[in-house]
Amino acid sequence: MQAPRTNKRITASKLRVIGPEGENLGVLTLSEALEIAERHALDLIEISPNAIPPVAKIANFGKYLYEENKKGKLSKKVGGSELKTVQVKLATGDHDLALKAKSASKWLSEGNRVRVDLFLPGRAKYLEENFLKGRIERMLKLISVNYKVADEAKRSPKGMSLIIERA
Repeated sequence: MQAPRTNKRITASKLRVIGPEGENLGVLTLSEALEIAERHALDLIEISPNAIPPVAKIANFGKYLYEENKKGKLSKKVGGSELKTVQVKLATGDHDLALKAKSASKWLSEGNRVRVDLFLPGRAKYLEENFLKGRIERMLKLISVNYKVADEAKRSPKGMSLIIERA
């Protein structure tokens, strides 16, 4: 990310200025805005250079950069959902399926996506596809959170996979 222009580096002649308390000071010339910033012993920071007229804020530049960096880190955490994996086999018992469905429900409620892998050893890979989808459905019925299928059940190298996410 490129640092925003400040004080004398701003090239626009007129700016929409936001004051130190967040108030809108209106459209001012660059020299008027710089004068107000100096009066408050703060910097004039161009926060939206592509707007017409460009938007500038009167604030402490170091504090502004810190807060922007912090916002960026928070958005990465919130927006980035992980892909969790639950692996089941053909002969997985009902109790084990319930435990795996409980984990998947927890992950879905946290906002993560869940991949359900049906592991197929050896010759089991050649079983009928409808039978295999039925085995995956057995586990999906036990999930307590509303979900939608993000990626339909497909053959994978180890068997069959399906991805679900919160509805």
